[in-house]
Amino acid sequence: MSLDLTALDNTPRLLLKAILVPIQGSRFQATGFPEIGAAQYEGPDGTPMLLVESAQSMANRMETVCWDTVADAWVPPLDGLSVVKVLDKDGDPLTNSVLEAHRINSPYILEGKDKTVFDKLKQELAEMEEGIVDLRKLADVLLRTDINALLHGVFLAKKELAGGRLRLPRALGGFIEARGVKTAASGGVKNDAVNPSGDTAKGFGNVPFSREEFVAEEIAAYFNLDLAQLRGYGFNRPVYALLVALALFKIRRFLEYGLRLRTACDLDCQRVEITRPSGFELPALAALSDALPDLIRAAGVDFQTTTVTYRK
Repeated sequence: MSLDLTALDNTPRLLLKAILVPIQGSRFQATGFPEIGAAQYEGPDGTPMLLVESAQSMANRMETVCWDTVADAWVPPLDGLSVVKVLDKDGDPLTNSVLEAHRINSPYILEGKDKTVFDKLKQELAEMEEGIVDLRKLADVLLRTDINALLHGVFLAKKELAGGRLRLPRALGGFIEARGVKTAASGGVKNDAVNPSGDTAKGFGNVPFSREEFVAEEIAAYFNLDLAQLRGYGFNRPVYALLVALALFKIRRFLEYGLRLRTACDLDCQRVEITRPSGFELPALAALSDALPDLIRAAGVDFQTTTVTYRK
């Protein structure tokens, strides 16, 4: 099955907005940060706002829905794409470049005794030790080794690799925020029917606690795909189409399978709005799933599955 992406040909960005609602009731739990808790703020017009999910977390979530942890493999529509798998000293799956926060720059990939990936990068990017970094060359190496990094960004912060200058910004970003926010305060008690006055420091006794959730007039997920950045890598049309389709698949799959953000933050997508360009419709997940295997084959790329063993 083919995808019609021609509506994206003359635009630098694809901007989407997904309207979300709690799947049950009206309350939801926001992400929290050390020392500040939930990120509440005022919009330019004074509207109470709340950051529900950060850009960093959204990247992780759009990656997670692409990986089958039971099979330790890409989900079936993405089978064959490049990835770096990490095994522990016993040969069991430990992690991989899709699930790692820094992708191919993971310490489990580059900092262990197994230097397979480190040496590969050093050899293929040796010409960049001095002078201007060739981003197209870097993108080509990542395409074959860790395609995920082309969408979610990477910073190879190793002085042995072009002096630590090898980096690509995110091409696919997202965040979730709520507007018209009010606090829904509640609480509870951890009951100990055997010893209500026991030592709470050891887990005994009754322990009352407070709880802060929120209600909002609107919850929305925003996505930004930098098409100009992807074109700037100089790939041929089949590879470019694959990258765009992969990004759209990540968005769709996250909206259908990844919206249980926390125990008390289970959301549902009501609709998706295309902010720009006008005239483009986001393909359904089924259409993207059907098209991707053909796009992977049509790209004609030597996608590699590299395996390393992590030992300190």
